[in-house]
Amino acid sequence: MERKLQQFLDEAFKPYGEFPAHTDVKQELLVNLKEKYNDLKKHGKTDEEAYQATVESFGDVAEIMENVPHQAQTQKRYESPVEKVRTVIDETFGIARDKYSRVKHISLVDADLAGAKLANEDFTGSDLRNVVFDKADLSNAFFRGAALKAASFAGANLHSAEFSGADLQDVCLDGADLSGAKIKSSAFKGATFKGANLSATEFHQSDLSNVSFEGMTLNGTVFKNTSLKHTSFKNATLINVVFHHSTVKHTIFTGATMDKLTFAILKGAKADLEGVKVQ
Repeated sequence: MERKLQQFLDEAFKPYGEFPAHTDVKQELLVNLKEKYNDLKKHGKTDEEAYQATVESFGDVAEIMENVPHQAQTQKRYESPVEKVRTVIDETFGIARDKYSRVKHISLVDADLAGAKLANEDFTGSDLRNVVFDKADLSNAFFRGAALKAASFAGANLHSAEFSGADLQDVCLDGADLSGAKIKSSAFKGATFKGANLSATEFHQSDLSNVSFEGMTLNGTVFKNTSLKHTSFKNATLINVVFHHSTVKHTIFTGATMDKLTFAILKGAKADLEGVKVQ
C-alpha cells in the first residue's frame, strides 16, 4: 500500500516538475497519508475503502504548491542572509513582524547565520544546505521538509524546535540545546551530537543508525519508531529514556548507566545490555 500511496503522490505532483525540497515534501506527505490509511484500517475499513478515503482527504495539491517556487527566481541583493530572512517575511505579509511570522521555501545555501536571532521562524521547505547556524537562537523554529545537509548548529539554541521530513545528514549539532525539540521522519546519517542537550527531545520515525551518543546524559529523551541500528550509547547515562517500537537489537549500550525502568524496557526489547550499570 505504501507503493500505491507513493504513486498517488508522484502523479499529484507530476505537473509541477522539480522544486526545492521536492523529495522531502513528498516524504512528509507520504508519512501523513500512511498514518491516515492505518488509522482507517484500525476502524474496520477494507484496503480499498481505506485507500480511497485517504486520497480523498488529501485535498488540492495546488494549495500546497501556492508558495513553492518551480523555477529559479530572480534574486534580490541583500546586505546579509539575515536581512534576506527579514525581507521575505515583510514582503510576504506586508505587516509588522511578530512571533508567528513565517519564512518558507527560500534558499540560503552556504549562508553564515552564526549568532542570528531567529526564534520562532519557519523555514518550511527551505534549502539550508551548509548553512552555519552556530550559536544562533532558533528556539521554537520550524524546519519542515527543509534541506539541511551538512548545516552546522554547533552551540545553537534549538529549544522546542520542530524538524519534520528534514534532511539532517552530516549535520553538526555539537553543544546544541535540543531540549524539548520534536523531530519526525528525518535522516541523521553522519550527524554529530557531541555535548548536545537532549533533555525531553523526541525522535519519531527517524533514522539514527550509526549515530554516536557516547558519554552523553539523556534525560526524558524519546525514541519512537526510530531506527537505532549500531547507534552507540556507550558510557552514556540514560534517565527515563523511552524506546517505543524502536529497533535496539543492534544498538550499543556498553558501559551505559541507566535507571531500572529504562533497563527493563530495553531488556524486554531484547537489547544487548551486557556491561550496563543499573541505578
